[in-house]
Amino acid sequence: MPTLSKPAAVLFDLDGTLVDTASEFVAVLQTMRHARKLVDLSDDSIRSVVSNGAAGMIELGFNCTQGMPEFETLRDEFLNNYEDQLGSSAQPYEGLRQLLADLSHSAIPWGVVTNKMRRFAEPLMAAMVFDPPAGALVTPCEVTEPKPHPEAILRCCALLQCQSEHAIYVGDHKRDIEAGKRAGCYTIAAAYGYLSTEEDPAVWGADHIVSSSHELATFIRQLIQ
Repeated sequence: MPTLSKPAAVLFDLDGTLVDTASEFVAVLQTMRHARKLVDLSDDSIRSVVSNGAAGMIELGFNCTQGMPEFETLRDEFLNNYEDQLGSSAQPYEGLRQLLADLSHSAIPWGVVTNKMRRFAEPLMAAMVFDPPAGALVTPCEVTEPKPHPEAILRCCALLQCQSEHAIYVGDHKRDIEAGKRAGCYTIAAAYGYLSTEEDPAVWGADHIVSSSHELATFIRQLIQ
């Protein structure tokens, strides 16, 4: 397990770690189901598959998987509808705005490494009006391999001019922790994120686990003081 005192940079996954975006995905999927005269799903069931992206939500909402005739049409409709309301109800998790300010006061840069396409990630970040803004945003559009490959994390560290072994990476999915470990970062599992009932962050191999965004902020703040 890596040891870490004061980090050189802090990197976050986006959905389910830095920003709670589930309400927007819930609204889009329920609206699409209403248009097809289908009953509502539980909000929690949708939240649990947000980390699986549009494909996971299309599978849940319409029992339709990649390769099936209607999949691409449903995914395009889902993504276009999501883009129309992106940033309308999403909010940073409690305590994280202040954490970012505290990082700035300690001259520690922060960045985001996400599997969310830049088409959606960039306007979402802009809508959150983080102060200070992220020093780097890395999406699948800038790399050849998405997480769990470490390429995106290594790229973010390079943009922030820090060595990955001196950085923290926080994520709410097993692939986040795998990517962070492969990059050499100190990894924190955000157990407050979009986890299904079958997932157990304790088996992901993270260096630390937090059960809330407040716990995450407290832990990192102790490292930088």
